[in-house]
Amino acid sequence: MFKSLLNQVLAGILGLYLAKNFVPNVEYNGNITRLALIGLIIGLLNFFIKPVLNKISFPLRFITFNLFSVVISMAIIFAVDVFYSELKIFQEFSLNGVLPIFWTTVLVWASSLVIALILKKSLKLNKKKSEKN
Repeated sequence: MFKSLLNQVLAGILGLYLAKNFVPNVEYNGNITRLALIGLIIGLLNFFIKPVLNKISFPLRFITFNLFSVVISMAIIFAVDVFYSELKIFQEFSLNGVLPIFWTTVLVWASSLVIALILKKSLKLNKKKSEKN
């Protein structure tokens, strides 16, 4: 459980940092500590709130072959964007306004995948070392 929480928090921080640097129309006007805090909030929401939303929206996810989970992730990022004025991801109701949220969501997801693989590999290495001793 702790590994999953750590994964989500690190993925939120890394994904937001990558989005700030590489996604067009994502603006951030603050220091790196505040960015880490916002990424932490994204990670915590992904860990605690997203499973509840996934259970509630199971019929929609089933009908859309789980594509609705992308909408849930985008909604979480949108909610964080609304509450923190330093972060500007969603700027208008158009395709150009939704695409930065989509790409930020993709970056958070990809970061989560990479971090999960790294954590899994490091745990295997630690387990092998402890078995040798």
